[in-house]
Amino acid sequence: MKRFHVNVSVADLEQSVEFYKTLFGQEPDLLKDDYAKWMLEDPRVNFAISQSSRSSGINHIGLQADTLDELGEIQGRLKQAGTQTFEQPEAECCYARSSKTWVQDPDAVRWETFVTFGQSTHYGDDDLPDVGGTTLSRCCA
Repeated sequence: MKRFHVNVSVADLEQSVEFYKTLFGQEPDLLKDDYAKWMLEDPRVNFAISQSSRSSGINHIGLQADTLDELGEIQGRLKQAGTQTFEQPEAECCYARSSKTWVQDPDAVRWETFVTFGQSTHYGDDDLPDVGGTTLSRCCA
C-alpha cells in the first residue's frame, strides 16, 4: 500500500512542531534539530517539515511505496507519461536511506516517489541535477 508524502519548509522548526503535534494529536515519529516527521495512519500520510532559511511552504509532495516493486510500477507510469525523471537508487536524505525518482508536473510541482530501506544518521546533502527546470539541492530541501 502506498502512502502520500508531503514535505513543508518551515522558518521555525520548534514552533511548527508544536503546531503539528496539536493538529495531528501525536508526537513526531522522528525529531531532529532541523527536521520532524509524522508517519500518520489516519490519514495515511508521511508528513515532514524541514527547517529552511530560503522559503517556507510546500517543498515537494510524493508517493512512498512499501516495496521496490511498487516503486517500479510508479516509475514505469512516469516514463509512460513522457515526463523527465531523475532516479536516485541509493539516496541518503531526510535521515533515511531510500531509492527514489524525482519528477515535476506540468505546473513545476516537484514530486518524489520513493521506497525507504533504512535510516541514516544525517539529513543528507545530495546535490541533484536540474529536474524540469528546477535544481534541487541539499537532499530534498
